[in-house]
Parts: sequence; C-alpha cells; structure tokens
Amino acid sequence: MQLHNLKPAAGSVKGKKRIARGQGSGRGGTSTRGHKGAKSRSGYKSKRAFEGGQMPLQMRLPKRGFKNPNKVTFVPLNLDRLVEISEKLGTNELSLETFIANGIVRKNDKVKILGTGELTKALVISAHAVSKSAQESIQAKGGSVNII
Repeated sequence: MQLHNLKPAAGSVKGKKRIARGQGSGRGGTSTRGHKGAKSRSGYKSKRAFEGGQMPLQMRLPKRGFKNPNKVTFVPLNLDRLVEISEKLGTNELSLETFIANGIVRKNDKVKILGTGELTKALVISAHAVSKSAQESIQAKGGSVNII
C-alpha cells in the first residue's frame, strides 16, 4: 500500500449537489428556492430577530429598570455596632481589613460610618465615608477617623 494508491471506502464520498443546472438535474427551475418572495432572490438576508412581520419578542416584552453605573452604595455601620465589634474582637482599631477578615463586609464593599447609637470608648476607625454626627461623637470620645 502506498500513498498514491489510497482511496476512500466505496460509497463514503458523495458528490456535491449541483443546483441550477437544468431541468434534467432535478434541481433546475426554481433551484430548490421555492416560488417568488425575498427568500428566493439573491442577496437575501433576514434581519436579526425578524419574525415575519409579527412583533418581535424583545419588543413584545415590557421595558424595565435601569442600573446607574455611577451610583455608589455603602454598607452602613452604626456607632453601637462598632462598639459591639470592637468588644468582640478586643481592639480599639477598626479598619476595612478587620471588617473583611471577620465577615462584616465583603471585599469590594464600601463602608460608611453612621451616627446612630452611643459610643462608650475611643475608637480609631478607617472607612470610605463618615457622617458628620458620627465623626463628631467619635472625636468627642477621643477617637479618630481615617477616610480611605
């Protein structure tokens, strides 16, 4: 057996359909395209999501919602919650890394300190944002706030 003697198995290779080569071929006349209409003509291309004149699905469904890409959402942490966290962890320094490590916020969350509740001790806090009332009460107790 040599390369120039190789042939495919009998019946495994079929000839290409030759359309539009006369009536005797069985595929003459309309050349398998049916009668008239846009689909029978050369250069036909259907529009994306075209449903034959019926209202397309994406136009039948109601328009809903809008997601503002510029909106910044914060995870709120109140002063009383910060006191609980600092007592639980036994530390006066609360940073973003501390919150993430203890499962209080997620890695990509932004933290804002809010002024609800009473502060019982001085805390050193790092956060993305702080309300005025929270900042005043933290500084009144002798603590400090670092804005990241």
